[in-house]
Amino acid sequence: MAVVESSEFRVEKQRADAVITLTSGTSVAGHFFLAQANPTFTGRERVAELLNSESGFFPFEDDDGQTVLYNRDHVVTVEVPDDEARRDAGYGVATSRTVSVLLSSGERLRGSVRVYRPEGHDRLSDWARHGQRFRYIETTHATFIVNVDHIVDAREVT
Repeated sequence: MAVVESSEFRVEKQRADAVITLTSGTSVAGHFFLAQANPTFTGRERVAELLNSESGFFPFEDDDGQTVLYNRDHVVTVEVPDDEARRDAGYGVATSRTVSVLLSSGERLRGSVRVYRPEGHDRLSDWARHGQRFRYIETTHATFIVNVDHIVDAREVT
């Protein structure tokens, strides 16, 4: 029997449930592999951090136990069941905007976004221009991580 040595380079991972929707219209339920500790933020890694960490492919385990590599360019949304957006530093003081967003898939999401910009620069247009590629939209039933490359239009609603 082989003995597995501990390594200082080994990163402990945990599974995080999610549903990925791709540009093909396919939705895949499964799990991301997230680091238990994160060197840039306090606490464990979040799905949005993983998606924004680099370009190209990421591993995702589907519900059949098959690990598939998906290309970030072809991810439209990722639905996560927990409220990972609320773990952003400054979440409680960021300006909240209620939005309706049309995606390249034809789906329209209605929810809220947080604008992490100084007062006077916290409009929806500031959110659209500043930030990372994958961003949170919180709806009444789930948190979505949206690829801004697939946003056709975004409008503030009351």
